[in-house]
Amino acid sequence: MRQPRLQTILGIAGIMVATIGGCATKGRTGALIGGGIGALAGQAIGGDTAGTLIGAAVGTGIGYIIGNEADKKHAQEMTEEREAHRGNGQGASFYYTHKEVGALGGTRWLVEDIAPKTRVPPYVSKIVEFRPYGRVITTTTKLDGNVEVKDERYRVVGDTLVVNKPGFLINAQFSILGKELIISADDFRAVLTRMR
Repeated sequence: MRQPRLQTILGIAGIMVATIGGCATKGRTGALIGGGIGALAGQAIGGDTAGTLIGAAVGTGIGYIIGNEADKKHAQEMTEEREAHRGNGQGASFYYTHKEVGALGGTRWLVEDIAPKTRVPPYVSKIVEFRPYGRVITTTTKLDGNVEVKDERYRVVGDTLVVNKPGFLINAQFSILGKELIISADDFRAVLTRMR
């Protein structure tokens, strides 16, 4: 192996190790590790840039899938643990610590904008309340005056909001700027104003 190739591979490995600690979810960590391992394997097998890029792409996808499944399993374990403690008279708040609900725990927000607009049916108002014990309550007043309430599980990992919806998991980035909460994922972006 030529010296420049070895330096490139060692550089990729160094960057992976340095950034793994900054990943907020197992899905992101899996994507990062998978991409690095795939790049190394692609370089070793193909011996060129194309092989490295193909290996990185395949590894990233496989790593993300494995990590995302680990996130789902962790969320399910949290739910089972919470229910077990509730059965012992300890209540739901026993298991959900402040760290798991982060800065969102105990806050209430009014949805100002969701993009794309087709993401949700038209509504008069939408209020999102992050309870301190790991439940997010969304109250939607519809155009016909009917009110819909959704009660889902959530947790915060770094700057990632993880919401467990029936049958799937949402991983979204969020940031709080003064009284404004911005939540963004691959297929939507929401802007909310703090009510409390």
